[in-house]
Amino acid sequence: MKYRLKKLSDQVVVITGASSGIGLATAREAARRGARLVLACRDQERLDTLVEELRADGGQAIAVQMDVGKREDHERLLQAALEAHGTVDTWINNAGVSIFGRVEDVPVEDQRKLFDTNYWGVVYGSIVAVGHLREHGGALINVGSEVSDRAVPLQGAYSASKHAVKGFTDALRMELENEGAPVSVTLIKPASATGFTAHARNYMDVEPRLPPPVYAPEVAARAILYAAEHPRRDLYVGSAAKAIGQFGQRMPGLADRMGSWLIKHQRTGIPSRSRDDGLESPGRDDTPAYPQRGRRHSAYTHMATRGRAPMLAACAVVLVGAVLGVAHARRS
Repeated sequence: MKYRLKKLSDQVVVITGASSGIGLATAREAARRGARLVLACRDQERLDTLVEELRADGGQAIAVQMDVGKREDHERLLQAALEAHGTVDTWINNAGVSIFGRVEDVPVEDQRKLFDTNYWGVVYGSIVAVGHLREHGGALINVGSEVSDRAVPLQGAYSASKHAVKGFTDALRMELENEGAPVSVTLIKPASATGFTAHARNYMDVEPRLPPPVYAPEVAARAILYAAEHPRRDLYVGSAAKAIGQFGQRMPGLADRMGSWLIKHQRTGIPSRSRDDGLESPGRDDTPAYPQRGRRHSAYTHMATRGRAPMLAACAVVLVGAVLGVAHARRS
């Protein structure tokens, strides 16, 4: 099926989770490139500030306060976009939250709340968006994660939700392709992004950090906006995201045994602090207790958006396997 996607400068783009992280970086870059934006999140104050910023720089944007865990809010978001611009060309389901802690230590109710945002937010957004895109054509972009392919200890609920997002997105894509719908469906799989831990609920006794490598949100934003113009099944952000998933598929036993390394590298020596996390309400604390500098460029993702990724991916898998194998041997 051939999809006809417009140039970004001619598009109306909806972005959920637009007030921070990957969503914020995507909104800024899309505005810079001339897209008309419909920005959504739970925090009206932050949305208004962002819209003012973008308009001051010549961008076009409107704000819609919403909770992605409610289907009726997605219907309202679509209606706002249609009233403002008459159509939607790309819909980006980006909103997400996380929880750090052993699976047994995280209350089931908190895990359900996480799924309301990370999974049901994608489901509701996709269904509402496809209802429009099926008739008019365009792109649906769901933001998964590197853990869509390979779970990470101490982020069990988050990993499970991103596995679910992958399964849902893949099934939806196949069904739309079968009916010949003019909708490009892309799953974005970013490696860790800076600032991620600031809004996460934490059940550990120390502050969390992300295992390396960590990327700046702008790297994921560029991949997302590439998918808005170019039909792609999926896009990994960072070579490690691709390599770790493939490594886990090819050598699952060894990958499991590396869990202790992942646990160690998600724990800091900083005692856990009270936090304004984003699980139940908009998180206002954007500064992690353990700041991490993110890489601002990924050679792999740069090549992947130019059709040269397979060779790099193969090399990355071999390299990651070798490094992890040596590390495991040294501990044994």
